[in-house]
Amino acid sequence: MLPTHRQSHGRTRRRRAHDALDAKKPTLCPLSGTNKKHHRACSESGYVRPGLVISVPKLKIGPQRD
Repeated sequence: MLPTHRQSHGRTRRRRAHDALDAKKPTLCPLSGTNKKHHRACSESGYVRPGLVISVPKLKIGPQRD
């Protein structure tokens, strides 16, 4: 089923003007001071949130333990 009237290019573009995504802004890790993404582990210190520090040697995340 087709609409009775086509939507104009200008109206379509005005609607799509708000669809663009903003770039993610990194935050500073409180332990190491490097940039880290929200809700992700810091690659140097392994910090995720207060009280949670993880270490994954295979992915080189967190402090390297011997």
